[in-house]
Formats: sequence, C-alpha cells, structure tokens
Amino acid sequence: MLHIYNTLSRAKEPLQTTEPGHVRMYVCGMTVYDYCHLGHARMLVSFDVVQRWLRASGYRVSYVRNITDIDDKIIRRAVETGKRMHEVTSFFIDAMHADEKALDVETPDFEPRATQHVGEMLDIIGRLEAKGLAYRSEDGDVNYAVRSFPGYGKLSGKSLDDLRAGERVAVAAGKRDPLDFVLWKAAKPAEPEETKWESPYGFGRPGWHIECSAMSKALLGLPLDIHGGGPDLKFPHHENEIAQSEGAFGGTLATTWMHCGPLMVDSDKMSKSLGNFRTIRQTIAVDADAASSSAEYDHNPREAEMLRFFIVRNHYRSMQNYAPDNLFDAQSALDRLYQTLQNVPPQAVEIDWAEPESAAFRAAMDDDFNTSGAVAVLFDLATKANRESCGKASGLMRSLGGLLGLLQKDPAVYLRSATRYQRQAVQADEALDEAAIEALIQERTEAKARRDFARADAIRAELSDKGVTLEDKPGGLTQWRRS
Repeated sequence: MLHIYNTLSRAKEPLQTTEPGHVRMYVCGMTVYDYCHLGHARMLVSFDVVQRWLRASGYRVSYVRNITDIDDKIIRRAVETGKRMHEVTSFFIDAMHADEKALDVETPDFEPRATQHVGEMLDIIGRLEAKGLAYRSEDGDVNYAVRSFPGYGKLSGKSLDDLRAGERVAVAAGKRDPLDFVLWKAAKPAEPEETKWESPYGFGRPGWHIECSAMSKALLGLPLDIHGGGPDLKFPHHENEIAQSEGAFGGTLATTWMHCGPLMVDSDKMSKSLGNFRTIRQTIAVDADAASSSAEYDHNPREAEMLRFFIVRNHYRSMQNYAPDNLFDAQSALDRLYQTLQNVPPQAVEIDWAEPESAAFRAAMDDDFNTSGAVAVLFDLATKANRESCGKASGLMRSLGGLLGLLQKDPAVYLRSATRYQRQAVQADEALDEAAIEALIQERTEAKARRDFARADAIRAELSDKGVTLEDKPGGLTQWRRS
C-alpha cells in the first residue's frame, strides 16, 4: 500500500481517497511574471513523478496545477515593460511550457488560470464575511480575520502568539491585526484597467491566497485527496488556504499535504542578490543567451535529462544542493545507465511486479515516493545486464525508468550530444560535429585495416582530447560518445 508523508500530521500515512480508486490532486503552480528557476524545476519534476506513479499504481488521477496570472509582480512587470498584463502572462506561460517539455514533465489534467475564477473567489469572500471571518477595511481592502479561525497554524505548527511575537512591522492601514491577510485588494487609480474587476467591494482584484482556494474547489471539490507545493508555500500560503476554504465551507481542505524540500545552490539559498540564481533554460539551453529573450528554445537533451535525473535521484522531501560536483556525478551516473542500454540492447518487456527487481522498485515508490531507492534498483539492473549481457534486464531497467520519466531516449543520440561542460572543455580547440567524428572513425578503421596502428592510436587520442570516447565492438563496429 502506498504511504505518503503528510505535512499536516507529520507522519507517513496510507493514501486515503474520498472516491475509491480516484486521486484528486492539486499542486500550486507558477506566478507567471518571469522564467522558471531551478526551484520550480524541482517542484515540477517531483509532482510529475508523483502523478506518474499514482497512474502506474492503477489510480485514476485528476491532477490540477494552477497558473497565477494576476499578481502585484505581474502588474509591475507589465508597467515596467510597457506591455499589457495578458501579454506578459501569455509569454511566460509559453516559456514555462517549453521548460516542462524539455524536462519531460507531463501536462496536468487541468491548468486553470486565476483570472478565469474571480467569480468563485468573490463567492468565498462573501461566505467568509457572512461568518464574521472577513471584514472590510477603511482603505477598501477586504481582509481575513486570522484570530477568528481556531485552527490557524495547524499545518505549519506555528502558534498565533509566536507569530505575533515575531512581528516586526507596523499594522498596515485598515488591518485589525498584523496577522490578517488580504482577500480582495481595492483598485488604485494608477493601475491598469485590465487589473480591475467589479465586485460588491468596489473595483479591485483578488489576493494571492484566495485564488487557490477558489480554483481547487471549482475543479476538484472538497476535500482534496492531495494538496502539494514547494517548501516555501507551507506558510503562509497553504496555511491561509486552509483558513479560507475551511472557514467558508467547513470540513477539511485536504486529506494529505505534500511539500518537496528546498533546492540550494552551492549550499546557499538561491537568490539573485547572491548571484547564484539560475533559470531552467540557463541550465539546459543549447544557447543560453538566446533562450533568455524568447519563450521557445532548443535544449540539450543530455543536460535536460541530467537535470531531471539530478532531481529524481534524491527523495523529494530532502534538501538538495545544486553544485558542480553534484551535477558531474549525476551526469556520470546517468551516462552509465545509457551506456548499458547501448551495450546491451534492451528487450521489450512488460513489468512483472512479482519479479524481485520490480518488487523492490515498487516497495521504494510505495514508501513515500522514495525515488532514490527506485533509482538504486535501476543500477542493480544495469549491473546484471552488463554482467550477463541480459537484454531482459536492460529492458526492465528502461521500462521502470520510464515510470520516473528517465531512459526513454535513443542511447546513441543521447551519448553523442555534447553538454555545455564538454563544449567548454574543448573550447581551446574547435569542437567536432558528428560528421567530423564519423570521418575520423572511418579513417581510423581504414588505418587499422592496413595495419597502421600508430595512426589509429593517434586518431583515438585526438578524439579523446576533444571529449569523444571510442568503444570497439565485435565485428569491427566502433561506437562513440561524448565523454
């Protein structure tokens, strides 16, 4: 049985669904005012693996990942660039989809946009006001009265007294308590007209937290079976969602809460101020400079799968450090799996969950999506395939890898694509394209045929210096890969 660590209970629990066999999962998505960064990559890949495994386990899944397309940062970007808000959001939504495609992240079943659900948001705000959980302030905003909701803090473990004691700023105008948060923001005269909706409270726009309460209920109903997101959303965003949804409708917002762990860069929190901020496209694009000014871009398939593998080989709840040594290690490990697929052609196999390796893979994944344990099984199969020249083992490795979104590329194509680090390593000499490599291999074959082994060895050495490794196979076949 699948067990999941529930942030709410702080324990692993069997998956419980309201409807037998049907998982309704809501994950907080992106606010689309900029390109997706590596922290987003971890969230996207982690919950992609979750939904893949749920489906592989026989569940029917309704997976919703929202898009926040109305927000202060979006408005600021639109004003700074002189563009309309929907132009900004449309561009960065396309960019996000390009990143997802590069990382083999499957499209969620539903991808609602906040601007499509303002009516539902106003309905929730009206219910909260009627129950005394929301109030109108003199500045025209509508705020949530946090102290009026008894369960506030149950997800994050933060008490109201502790939160109040840590308050360092003055109470915003119109708020009764610093802990109160905005549900509806009154429109400002200088703001673009497209950012204003008519409401019982005058023209304005929704607060950030109310958006997810409205979208999740509208598409999945209550309670949700799984609600997930990044580590920074536990408080205050998810805590505020609970207060809104449970305050308005009673009952429980979500049975199981999942949060992936933080992604650090060189052991520091990723931050533009520290100069360690990296987007997905900066990491995997063939031309990072071109990708930084467009929505679509060409990605390096080897680097893209390396980034996915780097994320998947760690448990989703663990802290993960994005550093050169860790990346090189991930690349080397993934290359070994692809070398196995190249050296031991995989047979087409259906997964038999009774077989030892498949059972071990399933046991790992059923233990709170323990992908690190599942990846260890892939390496066990690679060892078996190489030792026994067993196509069934390499075939099973590929089939199980597919459940993690890995090992589905043509091994020869994958191993021949040069990573950025490989291109940098041969920068002093012009890097060789595939045609030049094939020509040198042909010349080497001819040199060996006329027993000119010195020339053959010189060509091998030349290719090695340029980051190309040759492997001579029986029958005179020579395979090559970027090393």
